[in-house]
Amino acid sequence: QIGDAAVLVNEKIGPVDSKFPLDNYNRIVSTQVGTPERAAAEKAFVNDLKLRIQETAKYIRPEENTMDFAFMFIPSEGIYYDLLTNQVGAGEEENLIQRAAGKHKVIIVSPTSFLAYLQTVMQGMKALQIEQKAVEIQKRVGELGKHLGAYEQFYKKLGTSLATTVSHYN
Repeated sequence: QIGDAAVLVNEKIGPVDSKFPLDNYNRIVSTQVGTPERAAAEKAFVNDLKLRIQETAKYIRPEENTMDFAFMFIPSEGIYYDLLTNQVGAGEEENLIQRAAGKHKVIIVSPTSFLAYLQTVMQGMKALQIEQKAVEIQKRVGELGKHLGAYEQFYKKLGTSLATTVSHYN
């Protein structure tokens, strides 16, 4: 299975899935609040979302060099806002966006939030790179310290030898 897109960052693959069913959401929007039809459409839409979250989670394969999360792109700010504010799926035990991230490691994004999430990932990867470089620098400083210590011992021995030579001369 392959996602619709991938974000490549430092040799890691960030899977992105953007297939999104709108039929049941359109049914919600076109029916009156409080009617059984609307409740049925909302339930069907929430089930659509849950299935999409599970399908997107299948793209997370760290053994194949993916990141340990995936993005699920929702092409509508309205739907994203409804999910964010619990306008849709309010009967659920928790917000669907939080559930997707916590349970399935799927980050639901909208057209405007996607860039912010990508920038956050980039900053995190840069911080990881800096941390790895810092570990390498610490290792090199340790090696330099050992080298300077050996150099200092050599000079002490040389000084002792010179002192002994001067003493014998005197």
